[in-house]
Amino acid sequence: MTETSVRFPIDLGAYKSIALDPTKPTLTDDEREALKANTQLCRDAIVFFTATGAARGVGGHTGGPYDTVPEVVILDALFRGAADQFVPIFFDEAGHRVGTQYLMAALHGELPVEQLMHYREANSKLPGHPELGLTPGVKFSSGRLGHMWPYVNGVALANPGKAVFCLGSDGSQQEGNDAEAARLAVAQHLNVKLIIDDNDVTIAGHPSKYLPGFTVAKTLAGHGVKVLEGDGEDIDSLYSRIHEAINTPGTVAVINKRPMCVGIEGLEGSTHGHDVISVEKAIAYLEKRGYTDAVAVLKSIETPKNPYKFLGIGSKWDSNRNVFGDAVVSVLSRMSEAERKENVLVIDSDLEGSCGLKKIHDAHPEVFLPSGIMERGNLSAAAGFGMAKGKQGIFATFAAFLEMCISEITMARLNYSNLLCHFSHSGIDDMADNTCHFGINNFFADNGLDDGYDTKLYFPADANQMKACVESVFFNPGLRFIFSTRSKTPILLNAEGGELFGDGYTFTPGKDEVIREGTAGYIVAVGDAVYRALDAVERLKQEGIDVGLINKPTLNVVDEEAIAKIGASPFVIVVEAFNRKTGLGSRFGSWLLERGLTPKYAYLGTHEEGCGGLWEQFPHQGIDPVGIMAKVKQLVG
Repeated sequence: MTETSVRFPIDLGAYKSIALDPTKPTLTDDEREALKANTQLCRDAIVFFTATGAARGVGGHTGGPYDTVPEVVILDALFRGAADQFVPIFFDEAGHRVGTQYLMAALHGELPVEQLMHYREANSKLPGHPELGLTPGVKFSSGRLGHMWPYVNGVALANPGKAVFCLGSDGSQQEGNDAEAARLAVAQHLNVKLIIDDNDVTIAGHPSKYLPGFTVAKTLAGHGVKVLEGDGEDIDSLYSRIHEAINTPGTVAVINKRPMCVGIEGLEGSTHGHDVISVEKAIAYLEKRGYTDAVAVLKSIETPKNPYKFLGIGSKWDSNRNVFGDAVVSVLSRMSEAERKENVLVIDSDLEGSCGLKKIHDAHPEVFLPSGIMERGNLSAAAGFGMAKGKQGIFATFAAFLEMCISEITMARLNYSNLLCHFSHSGIDDMADNTCHFGINNFFADNGLDDGYDTKLYFPADANQMKACVESVFFNPGLRFIFSTRSKTPILLNAEGGELFGDGYTFTPGKDEVIREGTAGYIVAVGDAVYRALDAVERLKQEGIDVGLINKPTLNVVDEEAIAKIGASPFVIVVEAFNRKTGLGSRFGSWLLERGLTPKYAYLGTHEEGCGGLWEQFPHQGIDPVGIMAKVKQLVG
């Protein structure tokens, strides 16, 4: 864990550790003032330490934990006043509200207060979502929306007689998992108390606009949940409703209406409040509150830079996740508006700005459908649109959520759908959100039988190849999955210094590509591992080890010509950011053996919990150039 000698500039010792009696329906004046003071103190602290994440460039989601402070400090006081009546854990469906967990751990003396200033920094053990066993004081793991309430149901079943709280949101309530959780909780009379922040804001918009007709209160009431709705900023109303929930048998939802980032100038009510507060806005907030030392700390933080200089790449770096959108727009722009409306449907799951779909939304809104946080239903809708010949459904989300859609992918395949899926945030690079958001099980998308409807997985290595890939496969029938990273990747160069996938390049599905020839053995790399492997190859050649490099942009198809070439060499090393247990490396060795090819074989991939930060994830897993070179030298002997 990263250590610091800088004092935390906000006095958390001012937090009032009051105890509330859950049998009393109203607050005393002293209790009310203590809760209000605690709320303000915690909100100030959250603005400050999440802004340290902004200053370091690792992001950090300020709005969620900031908004839910009033209910958290009430629960904290109730846990202190009647510990035997509750499971004293702040279970939270929105894992990005992890600032709450870290702050409470610090207030309870389980985490050094100064550690908060290393929020989401690499190796600080404060990743962007809570991970049980990693961070002192964190009592559960959470990351993907809609996954916590079903789990909390089980906690309630294991703790009869005790109330279990689950902090929720209007975003998490859009997930189908929560509908299933509601039915079980009501049917079994589980003593689950939902505390839901309903601020009408998610990443890409306002649920009241993109899901008109949906309300959290009516949905939960329809499942049979008792609903207590009110103003989340009125401390007396909030406490009264929590008190009623505690003293009502069974499942109860306390729904708190408030604007996002209430009281923060420039963020209140805005979708921008969902992510981390900017340093500029944090400084303005803290100056207004008189925290001059906190402002000085923020101004002193420098963004860490990766000092490594890669060989074999150009000076330009681009974001493949956005290039995907540009490439689709290019294809659509060659069609008439009538043709687009008739034959193409793009469905978003509240991540259009993160997956490149905003480019399509802006250029061709007639084919764009903004939808909620319901990946399974949205993928199936896109697949259903693409059921007829000539029609094309397009869907995108984070690669981590691909695991949620396996059954829907199977049904799309069985119905011969034409579906183009873009899964961004593949791998681990730039993933301060850490392990729960790693997109490392992408091969799960290829879950059909050998004689099934065609499914291909593509992972372009740079922006040029992404454009060429989309152009090549856009009109192909069947299921096509294109992967991209959260991070930018550099333009790859050929041995002569020109752009490898520049003018004249055509992407050929199923074709492996020789990036560098070699006699000592070959590295087979995919996606953002390619440029790192290329650097390793260039450096090894300088050391006299003549290693070759193969780019495998079609992940799940064996190129017979290429594998014969690779298999005849002294060794083969597969390098990828995918899960070592489920990725390319776990099957490439079998492909070699099936063909009677027996080179020395090794595969490098993601194999342990993340370290937070950004570019630091690759060396942490040993799949950076240093790790690749070490493995080559081990095989060479």
